[in-house]
Amino acid sequence: MALYVGVDLHRDYSMVTVLGARGKPLRQLRLRNDSLGDFMASLREKPAVVLEACRNWGYAVELMEPHARQVVLAHPKKTKAIASAKIKTDKIDSETLARLLRSELVPTSYIPPQEIRDLRDLLRHRAGLVRLRTRVKNRVHVVLSRYGLVSPFSDLFGVAGRRWLRALSGLRPTHREMVDRYLRVIEALEAEIGPLSEEIEALVEDDAQAQLLCTIPGIGRYSALLIMAEIGEPSRFPDPKHLASYAGLVPSVRASGGRVHLGGITHEGSAWLRWILIQAAPKAVKGSPRLASLYQRVAHRRGPQKAKVAVAHELLAIIWHMLHSEQPYQERSRKQR
Repeated sequence: MALYVGVDLHRDYSMVTVLGARGKPLRQLRLRNDSLGDFMASLREKPAVVLEACRNWGYAVELMEPHARQVVLAHPKKTKAIASAKIKTDKIDSETLARLLRSELVPTSYIPPQEIRDLRDLLRHRAGLVRLRTRVKNRVHVVLSRYGLVSPFSDLFGVAGRRWLRALSGLRPTHREMVDRYLRVIEALEAEIGPLSEEIEALVEDDAQAQLLCTIPGIGRYSALLIMAEIGEPSRFPDPKHLASYAGLVPSVRASGGRVHLGGITHEGSAWLRWILIQAAPKAVKGSPRLASLYQRVAHRRGPQKAKVAVAHELLAIIWHMLHSEQPYQERSRKQR
């Protein structure tokens, strides 16, 4: 007898509903998340399982995958039967998920293989450390601004800049100690970022697709590997428009009374993919006359930020074509693509 399991996942616990082949509820109970795998293993046969995509879905999937015939990740914003319900409880949500799964009506999200999930975590971890280092550097600038001090070096945190910071006189004792502590934190973070960056560099050597993306102006090794990790399997996107939609780099659309209004980009999908492309855009503009021309046209009409987004969108279209043709980047006009 086929079993269908709906899991309403929360931070520490889940509400679980088990349906039989005919849709009859067989069990409904609340479980600690760390016991989800054991519960699935206790069922008389491997079930099909559905849960909504949320912050800790990866952990739950890893526990349940070995004991399930299928694990489906439901797109939370597209599961309208739950989002629009007037009466919402954990029990109702888990049962609704199970019934949608049984009826094959679940709007699914992509579940990347375990190795891709681990790679995403590694790359995002490095990004988190770099962002933390940037925040600490900004605190040093705040201290200097209190004294009207301007660094004589273009790179305040280069070798000469740090020497200048350590020798800086005229700071009150509290602020002198703050700067010294910030510098120690920066150095500690760099001690973690350095080996991590080397590990990522080595991973690119074994990834032909990431090496291919490195031929694009503005795309370095870290960027290429992060792009590939966020895309996952390129074949799941039938055309560049679908990939751009996944990255949230397409305009929002509002249609009413025969009128269509295009708004700002949707910001849906992979925030990390969108972030790295927008970060790469200014460098790409410097290395590609074609992308520079696009940037200038859009910046003239709509401003520099919109222009960066337009370049990011174009980069993603280029990436789609390169991954499907398995050819390196070639500078050409948009009509030639």
